[in-house]
Amino acid sequence: MSTAARVIHIDDLPRLEQSEGAIWRPIRRTLELTGVGANAYTGVEAGDEVIEPHDELSPNAGGHEELYFVAAGRATFVIDGETTDAPAGTMLVVDVGVQREARAAEPETTILVFGGEPGAAFPPAPFEYWYAAEPHYIAGEYERGIEVLSEGLEHHPNSPGLNYQLACYHALAGQGDAAVEHLRTALDGGDDRVAGWAAEDEDLDSIRNRDDFPSSAA
Repeated sequence: MSTAARVIHIDDLPRLEQSEGAIWRPIRRTLELTGVGANAYTGVEAGDEVIEPHDELSPNAGGHEELYFVAAGRATFVIDGETTDAPAGTMLVVDVGVQREARAAEPETTILVFGGEPGAAFPPAPFEYWYAAEPHYIAGEYERGIEVLSEGLEHHPNSPGLNYQLACYHALAGQGDAAVEHLRTALDGGDDRVAGWAAEDEDLDSIRNRDDFPSSAA
């Protein structure tokens, strides 16, 4: 296993047999993760239990919001009494307090489980807002893109990336004052790349000749 990236193939994870036929494949313990709970479970035969019945509220549970990803085979989930067919590639999110279980519908069905305390992984990284706004940029919907990017400022008010994107969107929307303000914040954000971006970015052409255009981006 690489010490720099801690790389492992899922087939190389330990296979620790549990009751009811399930095989526990510890991811968090194997890769020494500290930021998120992660495990894999395999049902060897169709009908084997893969995810035991639980609601994350028992004294032995983590109280986690859980994301399930069916990596191989096919599973049958029962969530709050409702049955869901889950072929490989299916993802399901189950909240704390909701009863859930899953059985293998095909041999060698493997489910990856990622869990964490609700709300603990927030705020989202700045790039999520950047990426979420990009389709609006492509479509020329700059006002809508500004709305999406501005949501990110609630958590990351000084993010150079978000402020730079907002400078571009405002410039393209004809809102020069706001564009210059965000560009100044981006330049002060500690990312040395911003000045280089601004010097060549056509998105900022509408404000480039303003007297208050930052000289460091000229």
